[in-house]
Amino acid sequence: MEFLIFMTLLYFLPTVISLVFRPGSGAAGIFLVNFFLGWTIIGWWVALIWALASNGTPHEVRHEVRYVPASSGRFCSQCGRLSPSGSHFCTACGHAV
Repeated sequence: MEFLIFMTLLYFLPTVISLVFRPGSGAAGIFLVNFFLGWTIIGWWVALIWALASNGTPHEVRHEVRYVPASSGRFCSQCGRLSPSGSHFCTACGHAV
């Protein structure tokens, strides 16, 4: 009985890795490959490599970085264009800067 439990856990090792160590990394797809193609040794290795190579680590935080030109000008609050420094009106829309 213990052998059967051990072999079942070993068979679903890629799914366990994707659920425990890499949540949100396509665990459903890994489970499906593991369930349907795991009996072929190639399918099991594909599922294992997919589970280990997934990019969705739980502590990874992605930040969006926006390019802001370094200039002494002013940004228009209406259209967002950069106007030359010292100007009181936007060169694109005419709104007061």
